[in-house]
Amino acid sequence: MSNFTDEELLEIIQHGESDAVEFKASLSGSAPEKVREAICAFANDLRDRGEAGLIFLGVSDNKTLGTTPITDELLRQLADMKMDGNIVPPPSLMVERRVLHGKEIAVVAVQPSNSPPVRCRGAIHVRTGPRRGVATAQDERILNERRRYGDRPFDLYPISATDLSDLNLALFSYDYLPKAFSEEVLKANDRSLEEQLAATKMITGVDDTTATVLGILTIGKNPQDFLPGAYVQFLRIDGSELTDDIIDSLAIRGAIPDQIRRLDDKLIAHNRIAVDITSGPIEKRTALYPIEAVQQITRNAIMHRTYEATNAPVRVYWYNDRIEVLSPGGVFGTITAENFGESGYVDYRNPNLADAMRTFGFVQRFGMGIPIARRLLGEAGHPEPKFEIDSTSARATIQARSSIV
Repeated sequence: MSNFTDEELLEIIQHGESDAVEFKASLSGSAPEKVREAICAFANDLRDRGEAGLIFLGVSDNKTLGTTPITDELLRQLADMKMDGNIVPPPSLMVERRVLHGKEIAVVAVQPSNSPPVRCRGAIHVRTGPRRGVATAQDERILNERRRYGDRPFDLYPISATDLSDLNLALFSYDYLPKAFSEEVLKANDRSLEEQLAATKMITGVDDTTATVLGILTIGKNPQDFLPGAYVQFLRIDGSELTDDIIDSLAIRGAIPDQIRRLDDKLIAHNRIAVDITSGPIEKRTALYPIEAVQQITRNAIMHRTYEATNAPVRVYWYNDRIEVLSPGGVFGTITAENFGESGYVDYRNPNLADAMRTFGFVQRFGMGIPIARRLLGEAGHPEPKFEIDSTSARATIQARSSIV
């Protein structure tokens, strides 16, 4: 964004709001939601301009500058809109404070998505001139058709020899759709089942009902028929070495929602509760591990693993002194071995799968799973979790508390 000079920004502001420019005087009231909708519309880039859309905060409709203080907290709020889970797939944007004619403003530059349509709280927003609105069926079709095969992440690749019969359409209609879209959007929906599946990227298109990797993973009847490694291997080992006796073992197959629920059942079943009746007047119950922390790390492994060109599962090995979570697929995009798991660093090998997992309720905020796990483990007295990541795999190790090893 710094490639815009002050003079260029002032000229853009002078021309007023357009299909690439929006003004907001402040971030109070309903403004945050309106900014999210604008980000969504610019990311969809209905006119196919191929250039960033700009949101000016601290600029009124009459082009007055400096209408609100540009604090660090305000800039953080704007930056967090990228990964707070309301806009999916997460857009690419930059936030910057600028001083024009001695007045501070914030500028948000939103890049067009290479995987439209992008949604804000389930609705597809687009921009026509200076006006923003919800996409029509024709707008949605244009955005769907714009996705080019070569630009797609692997989770949008079509899986040949599949069709609607390979998808659990009841799960899609009665579970996924009501969570993906607001009640108002669904009531106004006059789209066919094929149009709904294409809009949510479960199939290639209305006229080509080949299932995508996303469709097979999330609502497929038998995903492992097409993606043999797309499962979770759980082991409970009575000892600290892989060669020790195995207490429990399960290859958890099926669609990802079923995998996560069945894995949660295993984790909860083995997470014994210790009862302390000696250290105080009130009985104290403590689990071996804070279960939400373990869930955050296992779900992160399922979301970010590679499903391409591998038959390796996600492995969850529970030893007496630790839990190890091993995921095929290592660093990706902006994520490196050094910044892996750090707050504020986020990239997606499977951006549409991340969207679907959030829709099902398995993810709340993008990029926050590992920081949340770190906090919960620290509060429960566990050592800092260890992460080992390279170009082909990632390993997370959650150590037991020293008092129970």
